[in-house]
Amino acid sequence: MATTRALESVRERSARIPLLRHLTGGGENSPNIAIGQGLLASLMVMVGSWGVGWIPSSQESILSRSRFLLPLRVETLGVVICTLLLALGSMLLFRAWLRLRQRTRAADAQPLRVLRRAIWTWSAPLFLSFPILSQDVYSYLGQGRLMHAGRSPYQDWVSQLPGWFAQGADSLWAESSSPYGPLFLMYARFTYFVSGGVPEYGVAMMRLVAVAGVALCLYAIPRLAEHTGGDGAWALWISVANPLFLLNMVGGVHNDGLMAGGVLLGFLLVFRKKHVLGVLVAALAVAIKPIVVLVLPFLGLAMVPRDAGLGAKIRAWLLTGAIAGAVMALLGWASGLWFGWIAAMANAGGAAFPYAPVGLLGMLIGWIGSLFGGDLQAIAGVVFTIFMLLSLVLVFFLAIRNPAGEPLLYAGYALGAAVVLAPIIQPWYLLWLIPFFSLGRRYPVKWERTLYVLCLVLVLAGVVDQLSVGQWISLTWVRILAAIAGLAYMGYLVFIDPKTASMFGADPRRPRGAPTVHPKSSKRLKTKRPKPRRNEATGS
Repeated sequence: MATTRALESVRERSARIPLLRHLTGGGENSPNIAIGQGLLASLMVMVGSWGVGWIPSSQESILSRSRFLLPLRVETLGVVICTLLLALGSMLLFRAWLRLRQRTRAADAQPLRVLRRAIWTWSAPLFLSFPILSQDVYSYLGQGRLMHAGRSPYQDWVSQLPGWFAQGADSLWAESSSPYGPLFLMYARFTYFVSGGVPEYGVAMMRLVAVAGVALCLYAIPRLAEHTGGDGAWALWISVANPLFLLNMVGGVHNDGLMAGGVLLGFLLVFRKKHVLGVLVAALAVAIKPIVVLVLPFLGLAMVPRDAGLGAKIRAWLLTGAIAGAVMALLGWASGLWFGWIAAMANAGGAAFPYAPVGLLGMLIGWIGSLFGGDLQAIAGVVFTIFMLLSLVLVFFLAIRNPAGEPLLYAGYALGAAVVLAPIIQPWYLLWLIPFFSLGRRYPVKWERTLYVLCLVLVLAGVVDQLSVGQWISLTWVRILAAIAGLAYMGYLVFIDPKTASMFGADPRRPRGAPTVHPKSSKRLKTKRPKPRRNEATGS
């Protein structure tokens, strides 16, 4: 309690200083304060990425030997400062996100307009950041280089290219089949050709894909909410304005945003009775990342009434399958890769993460089998295949149940089953699911609070795990520094800050379980707090 009171005292004194007022408080009815705080947070992340973000050491790199950036990357003090900026900036962006929801509703402003302005304002500095939370963008470029060399990323590996490691690709994926579709691989080839192998140009071109994903989601989500009867502003806030989304999609330069945005736009077009165009757009999303082929059955269900018979469903599925198959065949022919993505999806466990439940189980069973003379990878592969088939069975069950469920929500269930039962789980896979779930139904307050904490933890885990630090600087101690700083600010948000702690169910002004005194009586009354509704927890 002494620590809590001391920190609260520091917060109150900081709020009196003009320079710090926007970080610790501000007018309740002004969303601009939250947007400004988020802009500051994004600037901190941007500068922090210049010191500990991912940049290759290849000779083609323009900035790896920049006189301005070298002190931030090679000097211990510069690395420490950038680590703190990245960790604290990421957490500060969460505070701005939480407060934006409260201030937007308090101001009775036009929430969608405010949210769009906030998203683009917070994204702008991330356009100029080095890749953070992941170095997958360099694997994208490596696979484009494979294509440019006349090889198939489904059959050949990035590690077969000379100098691949210096060009920034993660060694974990360097000997794995590409999980991306032919359309994205064609763009990766085009990017490598246009950039001439200069990584900064390649990252900039790949970031255009990430920004396009943000724009698609911004367009589709509020309009889908009109069809589902949901709260478009809340769905946009929880999914796209979410720092987990912005830091991974824009800062981390991922193509998942374009994939998700394409599928959502496909559903929107189908809801508007533009069935062929909707399936065409969704098929292009499959050609970005084939995992979303699992949502096509539910896109077909969106074409028919929920109580439609099996015959109507089959006709919708045949239409969906025919259009999607034609699109994938055309792109397969144009790229020369044909349907190699199917075999690549089947071998998705080649780089299994031991902390993915199925990945851990498969490697454990494989290790036990190896003690008796078996092949570890072969046995683990069998386990992965079994769970992959189980996920397909669940998708089939969700698609044929009668009456049919809400198409968007059940598409989220299908993707959720694929994620949970996969041997590989990345933090940003959660971002595939949030838009579908937020548009499909309403949730109890406790579930929302759990999501807030999960997003906080995933971002901080990504910051700590994905720091690019020189060999002469202790990576372990830098990670410990990032973890301490991030956890301290996270604890402040969750337990101490009077503006955000209530969103997590905490009351920083009163010890948990303490009795209250009725204002007209000296008798102590047992505290009985009413169960808040969702809007109260989000400040709406």
